[in-house]
Amino acid sequence: MSTAIDLPYVHSGKVRDIYAAADDRLLMVTSDRISAFDVVMDEPIPHKGRVLTAMSAFWFDLLADVVPGHLVSTDPADAPGTDGADDLAGRTMVCHRAEMLPIECIVRGYITGSAWKEYRTHGTMHGSPLPEGLLEADRLPEPVFTPSTKADEGHDVNISFEEAVDLVGADLAEQARAVSLECYQRGADWAAERGIIIADTKFELGLVDGELVLADEVLTPDSSRFWPADLWSPGATPPSFDKQPVRDFLDGLDWDKQPPPPSLPDEVVSATSARYIEAYERITGRSFADWPGTGGA
Repeated sequence: MSTAIDLPYVHSGKVRDIYAAADDRLLMVTSDRISAFDVVMDEPIPHKGRVLTAMSAFWFDLLADVVPGHLVSTDPADAPGTDGADDLAGRTMVCHRAEMLPIECIVRGYITGSAWKEYRTHGTMHGSPLPEGLLEADRLPEPVFTPSTKADEGHDVNISFEEAVDLVGADLAEQARAVSLECYQRGADWAAERGIIIADTKFELGLVDGELVLADEVLTPDSSRFWPADLWSPGATPPSFDKQPVRDFLDGLDWDKQPPPPSLPDEVVSATSARYIEAYERITGRSFADWPGTGGA
């Protein structure tokens, strides 16, 4: 990917590179990097960054009546300092700079992942009791806000709502919970009509001029678990619309899940790219080939 971005560098995550576009704005560039088991693979997934950008833009628009978003523009012409680089088209977001909350705003509609492990051991989720007899990937009686910390190193730590109140204050915690639950329910209902279950998701919320905003990525296959509804049955976790081909390949290797990562075969890379694109097209009803930078993919 091009490095010809003439802006002050701010930060890089596993997928995104962030630059200062102005005193009150950021430029977020979403790469094709992919991680599994907290290790970034050497091989990029073609168009993955564009899928995440396009899908986030779709949700920012759809959820604008619930909570404003930090997104200003995804138009490559509005991305400063990029000199119109073709490889950046479709993967840039110009955003308002927000004061981010120090919690991950997670909503779970189904019990899986770390929540399932806790329930199986203790009968609880984030310390709160759940009904007996739930199976893996079961639908919860109602969606639940289950915040976590943001870890600088290692894994985030699941916390109770009361601990979230200690971190951000009662009013802001209540507002974050209400917004997160409403955004999840709106997104889950939309996806269900298109044959996709959103099992859980992670929202990033922040403050712009004192107003709570939705930030970063929204309801993407990287921040959420997308399951094909026709393959869901309580008792086992169905395959997901994201990096499942990568996980399946790596699980079949004698690898200790530590860097350096093994090489991904071409067929795993192409299958993963296709899953991301299919998720976008099913959710939005749009052709991915119409998104900037795809070259009619």
